[in-house]
Amino acid sequence: MNDLQKELEERDEKIAELEAKLAELIEENERLRGLLRDKAKRKSAKPPTFSEHYSADTKGGRFKKNKRGKGATGRRPRDDKQGFVDHTEKVYPENADPVECVHVRTQYAWRIVDGRAVYIGYAIYDLPGSDQAPLPHGLRTSRSEFGVEVSLIVAYLHYLIGVSLDHSCQIIEFFTALKLSKSQAHSLLEQLSDDWRGEERAIAELVAWQWIVYIDETGWKVGAQSCYTWVFSTALYVLFRCGKSRSKEEATDVLGEPFAGIGVTDDYGAYKHLFDTHQLCWAHLIRKAIQLALRNPDESAYAAFLDALMAIYRQAVQYQKDRRLSVGREQKARELQQAINDLCPRHGDKIDPAMPEHEAAFIRLQNELAGNVEKLFIFVIHPDVEPTNNISERMIRREAEIRKGGRTSKTTKGATRRGIILSVLMSLRQRFARFTLKHLLDEVQQWIKAGQSIFEAELACMKQANAPPVSP
Repeated sequence: MNDLQKELEERDEKIAELEAKLAELIEENERLRGLLRDKAKRKSAKPPTFSEHYSADTKGGRFKKNKRGKGATGRRPRDDKQGFVDHTEKVYPENADPVECVHVRTQYAWRIVDGRAVYIGYAIYDLPGSDQAPLPHGLRTSRSEFGVEVSLIVAYLHYLIGVSLDHSCQIIEFFTALKLSKSQAHSLLEQLSDDWRGEERAIAELVAWQWIVYIDETGWKVGAQSCYTWVFSTALYVLFRCGKSRSKEEATDVLGEPFAGIGVTDDYGAYKHLFDTHQLCWAHLIRKAIQLALRNPDESAYAAFLDALMAIYRQAVQYQKDRRLSVGREQKARELQQAINDLCPRHGDKIDPAMPEHEAAFIRLQNELAGNVEKLFIFVIHPDVEPTNNISERMIRREAEIRKGGRTSKTTKGATRRGIILSVLMSLRQRFARFTLKHLLDEVQQWIKAGQSIFEAELACMKQANAPPVSP
């Protein structure tokens, strides 16, 4: 009887606890329902109105905010522009008498003059009956609202320096007072890449005509897809191919197969059998020997190997620079090749999975050296060839840094655009004694005037010089 009474008391206590908990939940439910009702009332409330627009982007700005209907182009009405023009310029056809010309239209554009943004109204005149009015100097089309120099500045900051588009716009505004939106900057780059497609194709063909080409590649991303960026460098031309695979076909698409000149690369397998003459990059080989010696200080053989390898390399560089060796260079190269073979007695040894990793790495390095000995001293036979691939490595280093910072291409179109603009800018930088905005702008404006770029002109000359003779 006592056990039954105890069990009933425990049930009563449990029921009391549950009733208390239920009361707490009911109270909490009512509180939350009240909060939801208050939030619903706030959302349905009419938003406040103000007599003035307090947007930081428009208050005190150059232009007033305009209401645009559906399908509007985004361009500001002409009447809004006229009141904010800093100064006007008259534009006449070349070699035409201004007295005979009539005003045909007005074009407004932002220009960078003496480092500051200036809004210019161009009054354009033409001869009566003409169907092609002159284009203001420095504008790409009759609808351009920014000078070519603005596009070049954005391209330089974004692609050569590696600054994001947002920060590029901030830098431009800070130094020139030109307020450029990210979408406008993006549109300017799209226009520039469209204009330079022909130049990029010309550069690609010119690279394939060169005697010496230096090639390197680095990882890249297009969205979430892993891919590569290639760079082909010569004395005058640089070609970037962004968002590509790492297959051999990417190189053969540019150079053809086999490439008739001399290729300078690392030992990546895609380069094998690609060139008639192939120089391996000594910087990669020496770095492997240095790494082996530093990571294994107790292995004296590795340090001795490094010293001997460096001695051979220094001797080869002396032969390369010795202009008295007008003949006998091939003999010197054979002597150096024999020195490499003597340095690599473990060439061909089988790598045992049980052996230490450093020993396996030592054998692999000897295999790489002795197995490619005919590709090590091309620079001795042909002194104009560099013994390393540092030319292309320097070109592609910025791309690797940008990739590590997570600022890669979002789309295939963006990767293509990047390759086009980088190829033109870097190729121009190769030939300018001073790579400045003035020199770059003068060159591009000359293209617009001539209707042909320097690369297209050089390619035409190259093809003409190598064309088969016409039979009588």
